[in-house]
Amino acid sequence: MEQPWWRSAVVCQIYPRSFCDTDGDGVGDLAGVRAHLDHLEWLGIDAIWLSPIFPSPMADFGYDVADYCDVDPLFGSLEEFDQLLEDCHGRGIRVVLDWVPNHSSDQHPWFVESRSALTSEKRDWYVWRDGRDGGPPNNWRSAFDPEAPAWTFDEATGQWYLHLFTPEQPDLEWANPDVRTAMHDTLRFWLDRGVDGFRMDVIHLLGKDADLADLPADQASGGVVGSNDHPSSHELIRGIRKVLEEYPGDRMSVGEVYLLSTAKVAAYYGNGDELHLAFNFPPLYAPGNAAAWRKRVDRVVEELASRDAWPTWVLSNHDNPRHRTRYGSEARARAAAVLLLTLRGAPFLYAGEELGLEDAVIPPERAVDPGGRDGCRAPIPWEPGNDHGWTAAEPWLPWPPEPDARNVTTLREDPASILHLYQRLLAARRASPALQLGSWDALLSPPGTLAYERADGGDRRRVLVNFTPDDHVVPLDGEWTVEVAADGTAEGEAWTGALDPDAAVVLRPSGP
Repeated sequence: MEQPWWRSAVVCQIYPRSFCDTDGDGVGDLAGVRAHLDHLEWLGIDAIWLSPIFPSPMADFGYDVADYCDVDPLFGSLEEFDQLLEDCHGRGIRVVLDWVPNHSSDQHPWFVESRSALTSEKRDWYVWRDGRDGGPPNNWRSAFDPEAPAWTFDEATGQWYLHLFTPEQPDLEWANPDVRTAMHDTLRFWLDRGVDGFRMDVIHLLGKDADLADLPADQASGGVVGSNDHPSSHELIRGIRKVLEEYPGDRMSVGEVYLLSTAKVAAYYGNGDELHLAFNFPPLYAPGNAAAWRKRVDRVVEELASRDAWPTWVLSNHDNPRHRTRYGSEARARAAAVLLLTLRGAPFLYAGEELGLEDAVIPPERAVDPGGRDGCRAPIPWEPGNDHGWTAAEPWLPWPPEPDARNVTTLREDPASILHLYQRLLAARRASPALQLGSWDALLSPPGTLAYERADGGDRRRVLVNFTPDDHVVPLDGEWTVEVAADGTAEGEAWTGALDPDAAVVLRPSGP
């Protein structure tokens, strides 16, 4: 049976503000993405996920949407988006948009109308409540500021509105059928243009306790993002899935379900009628050791396999420190790349990790993000020199470390670079049914290492990852050839059993 494209795809997250600027304002744009499609195609990317490009006051850098059916002039225009989509599809690259359904901007016309009067026809499009004892309606706290309530008082109408994030991001009331219809129509707007799918921001927050009851103090003080898991969200997601199924071509949903329990995340796949994919966040916090990663893999196998739910794997994104920064060395980042691209599931790369980028050091006067995530959002260097391939020498955030060495042009010229490692891994993955869709079975290996086999029919690959600074011997039955090595050495040679410190290899059976 032919599998949907998203099962075998490697998706690259692009943070448009930081990808490439072409108009001199220091902020990346859609034209900058189009200008570097050659790089993505050479690398072997199957799909791109664009972080929000909608019109926005940028209180949360696009996650406060003022119009779900347009492009912010900062990034370009609808016409430029259509051209980008056409260019991507011409290269066999699919396009996934970041959709933000839990909240809009407070500048969205819906909210402007909603807060205009208690009798507004859109009053119940958002979550409004009377206060309690002279304060907010409950004890929920903001996700970005645990000291601040998740509520803002509106002087004009005398009620409080809910915002799980910043006050500029009021929560939509998904219990209202008019809201559901309007938001479904925003999906159709982009699906009609040919978009291949959506990354759905904090999708687990849509359903809320109708009574808005207080949370236990230990949960309320840290915000409700990681604790909200209301059953009503599932029916809402099933409605969203039905919209995607109106369209041909396996239109895809991948949900940000920010619950650090694989079992709870698994429930959001439903019975094949909710999310197609859900992000698996524990690996973003797992230390770089074999025991932690084996535990993460085991949880995914146990919780998702019974549902025939396809896993996702992520090492870096726009909300977390880059894995090169977390793991502390390029050697470890290389080994992690081998792991990411050979586990069973859909890998998501974050643009720049193929360059081995670290987080930028952000001086206090340059910090702009309300959640303190600026370092991992530093701009991508494309070439050496002052402007690094941007039209403005001073981008919206400082450059990451070593931009004269860690840029696409310089690393492309070095076959031993981490960039070429990613290209070889993606090529090996695309050529192997086992690595794309095959089974996963653990193999015995020394402490501090992880070994497993991927198999699909007659196609087999074995992967060995050393998380330690020590040499290890990993004998295997049969004869194997090194197909990809994290350090680039011994590729094409017979496997000797010696696994170097912080090394990782992909092995194929020797012989024809």
